[in-house]
Amino acid sequence: MDKAKKNVALLSGCQALLLTNNSILIATNGLAGYALAADKALATLPVTAYVVGAALTTMPASLLMRRLGRRAGFTLGAVFGIVGALICAYAAFAYSFWMLCAGSLVLGIYNATAQYYRFAAADSASADFKTRAISLVLAGGIIGGILGPETSKVTKDLIAQAAFTGSFLSLGVFCVLAIGLLSLIDIPPLTAAEQKEAGRPLAVIAHQPVFLVAVLSAVVGYGVMSLLMTATPLAMSASQHPFSDAAFVIQWHVIAMFAPSFFTGTLIKRFGVLNVMLVGVVLSLGCVGFALAGLEVMHFWLAMVLVGVGWNFMFIGGTTLLTECHTPPERAKTQGANDMAIFITMAATSLSSGLLFTLQGWELMNVLAVPFLLLAGSAMLWLAGTRRRAQIKA
Repeated sequence: MDKAKKNVALLSGCQALLLTNNSILIATNGLAGYALAADKALATLPVTAYVVGAALTTMPASLLMRRLGRRAGFTLGAVFGIVGALICAYAAFAYSFWMLCAGSLVLGIYNATAQYYRFAAADSASADFKTRAISLVLAGGIIGGILGPETSKVTKDLIAQAAFTGSFLSLGVFCVLAIGLLSLIDIPPLTAAEQKEAGRPLAVIAHQPVFLVAVLSAVVGYGVMSLLMTATPLAMSASQHPFSDAAFVIQWHVIAMFAPSFFTGTLIKRFGVLNVMLVGVVLSLGCVGFALAGLEVMHFWLAMVLVGVGWNFMFIGGTTLLTECHTPPERAKTQGANDMAIFITMAATSLSSGLLFTLQGWELMNVLAVPFLLLAGSAMLWLAGTRRRAQIKA
C-alpha cells in the first residue's frame, strides 16, 4: 500500500477511537457534572476543563511534534488520555466533582495532540491527495459516532451505585487501542534544515486574509457546535426525554459531523473551498431554526444533524485553507495557533453553555449563535470576492 494511504487508514482508525472517547464524554460528562456539582450552574465545568486542557497544550504539543515527530507526540498524548480516564473514573466512584474536573483537564491533553491527526495525514500526502487525506482521516469519526454513545449506554451503570464510572474506564481502553495503531504510522519528520529554519514570524502569517478566514471558519464552526451540543443533553433532560434519547441524538450528531467527510474533499475540489464553507454556515443556521421550532426529540435530532454537517464543511474547509498559509518549517506554529484559537473558543462556549442554559434557557442560546455565523459567512464572501477580483486583474 502507498505510504500516504497507509498513514491515512491508520490515522482514520485513531480518529475513530478519539471520537469514540469524545462522544462518550459528550453524552456523560455534562450529566455526571450535573449529578456531582453542588451548584448546578457549574454542571458543564468538567466539559470546559476538558477543552481547557486541550487549549493549554495544543501549541506545546505542536512544537513538541516538530522536534520529536508526529508518532511520539501522538503516543504521549494517548498516555495522558489513559491517566485522565482513570482519574475521572475514580471521581465518579468517589462522588468528587472537582476530581472529575481534574481528570477531564488531563484528558484534554490527549484531545489536543490527537487534533493533529488531520494535519499529519496532509504531511505525507501529495498536493492532489491532501484535501481527501484530511477528509478521510476525519471520516473515521463516524465509527466513534456509533460506538461512543452505545458504549456510554452499556457502561453508564456498569458499576453499581457509581454511575458513569464504567463509562470513564472505557475511555482508557480506547486510548490503549490508539497507541497500538500509532505504533504503525510512518510520517517523515522535518529535515534538519527545515527544523533549523524558523520561517516567517507568526504575526506575519496571521495577517494573511486566507489565514484569518480559515481560522474564523474553524473557530465559529466549532464554537457554535460546542455551545449547542454541550447543552443538548441538559435541554433534553429538562424536556423530560430519557438518557437513551439524548444518547441517540448525540450519536447521530457525531455521525453527521464525520460521515460527510467521505465526500467533502471531492466537493471542495469540484465547487471550491469557500463555497463548501458557505454551505456549512447555511446548514448551521438551519440548526438554529429547528432548535427554535420545538422541544420534541425530532427537533433536537434535526438541529444536531444540521450543525454536525455544517461543522464538517466549515472545519474541513478551514483546515484545507490553512494549508495554503504556511511552508513546512512554519506549520507547527501555524497549526498550533489555529487549534489554540479553536480550543479557547470551545472552552468559552462549553463553560457558558451550562450557565446560559441554566440562566436564560435553550432558545436564547440558539439565537446568540446567529451573529457569529453571519460574521463567518461575510468573511468567506469577502475573501471569495477578493480572489475573483485578483483573477480578473491577472
